Amino acid sequence: MPSISDTVRQQVRQRAENRCEYCLSAQDYVMGKLQIDHIQPKVKGGSDERENLCLACELCNQHKWTKTEDLDPQTREIASLFNPRQQNWQEHFAWSEDATQIMGLTACGRATVIALKLNNALAVMVRRNWVRAGWHPPT
Repeated sequence: MPSISDTVRQQVRQRAENRCEYCLSAQDYVMGKLQIDHIQPKVKGGSDERENLCLACELCNQHKWTKTEDLDPQTREIASLFNPRQQNWQEHFAWSEDATQIMGLTACGRATVIALKLNNALAVMVRRNWVRAGWHPPT
């Protein structure tokens, strides 16, 4: 039996407006179902409480795995990864001029871009097509 109830899963989806809370990909535009991610991984003491859960696309969730911090490429110091429950996306990230890449604005944002590979070749290619279709960037 899953440790997270269907009710909690639905509440997490609604709170995230059916978007990955890391890369902002909409459920309508990705092939797989968006997944529930433990912001603080269970193996590092995280819980199944709603405040520790967010919605993530498969790519972001796979790259994040059990990471909670990574190296900020600008300062070369370890920084905590973005926490969608405690931080605002727009304060840590911005879209590139062509809206295909996520730019880290803070140490946290830059470390998250690196750790989750938010600008991997597949993501950039897909975003380019979403821009052409008028589906991106999200508002």
